[in-house]
This record gives sequence, structure tokens and C-alpha cells, in this order.
Amino acid sequence: MARERATALLLDFDGVLRRWDPAVAAGVEREYGLAEGVLGEIAMQWGRLQPVLTGRISHADWVSSVADALTESVGPDRARAAVQQWQRYRGEVDPEVLAFVREARAGGVRVGLGTNATDLLDTDLTALGLVGELDVVVNSSVVGVHKPAKEYFQAACSALETPPARVLFVDDEDWAVRGARVAGLSAYRWSGPEGLRYLRAALAY
Repeated sequence: MARERATALLLDFDGVLRRWDPAVAAGVEREYGLAEGVLGEIAMQWGRLQPVLTGRISHADWVSSVADALTESVGPDRARAAVQQWQRYRGEVDPEVLAFVREARAGGVRVGLGTNATDLLDTDLTALGLVGELDVVVNSSVVGVHKPAKEYFQAACSALETPPARVLFVDDEDWAVRGARVAGLSAYRWSGPEGLRYLRAALAY
């Protein structure tokens, strides 16, 4: 039996709509005498990251914990300064993906942002000029559960007012794609703008 055609789109933020230049973090690490890659390594430790992605702690608390972890190597003042400088950079919008979002919405497709994010997300969306560019924003720290949990995707489909079978999810991580499929959504692993042809074909517009 053929699958129903998708009428709504759920896009990941980091790695799909927003991209990061790794040279920024690398430059901060060099400037402050930190080991290469240590900022991301510490920040993404799951025990540190999971509470901020589910809204149990704030973005500010999470950032402070990263600085605390660096204190032994460079001292508290330099650790705080390094992390603050690193955090000033908020990434860049992928213009091809944003153009696709606008095209899909103009064609009648509901488009949501489905992201594991902190309480800084709304500020980031404003800074990046994305307010009003999406129909819904489903932030894990607001929902209280993160991708790839089934409950997260249920909340996203509810926000989109679309049954899971009619939602196409796009993410650059395999684990998120697999979780979406378990929850009943169709899902596509993003590897770059060359995937836009497939997405256009998969959506009903």
C-alpha cells in the first residue's frame, strides 16, 4: 500500500536550516590556549547537555557549566571569557533551505522547526531573521522531551495539526531520522542542498 503524500514538513535547525562555521570555535580555542575541539567536546557531553535540552536548566546555566569545566586548564576569568566569545557566534541561515521553506509554505505546506534546543532558541530565531518564516517551532526545552523520543514527534505533529503519516521530517542525524520513522513520520537524512529535489518531489505542492 502506497504511503500518503506528506502535507507538512518538520525541519531540524542545526545542520539543516542553520549551519555553523567550525573555524569560529577553533579560533577561540587558539586565542585562549585551549585544546582543539574542547569547547564542543565539553558542551556536548550528554550529562551536561540533556538537562538544558529538556528545559531543566537554562542556557545560561549550561554555558556556565562549560566555563567551570575549563577553569582548571586556563583559570576562571579566561574560561568565562573564552566561552562568552564562543557563544557570541550564533551560526548562519542556509539561504537555499530558507528559500525552500518559503516555497513550500507558498505552496500550502505547513512547515515546522523541530529542534533539540535551549531556552535561547527564540532569541536566536530573532537574531537570524527567522521570525515569521515558520508555521510552528517545536523546541525540546519547551516540550520537556527531546528527539528522538516518540513523545517529541507526537508533540510536533500536534503542533503542525497534521497526522504523523502526513509529516515529512528532515534531519542530518541518523538517530533522529530513525526515531521519527518509529513515531510514524516519513523522514529524510539531510546531507546538503542536493536533497531539495527529493523533498520537493515528496511534498504535495
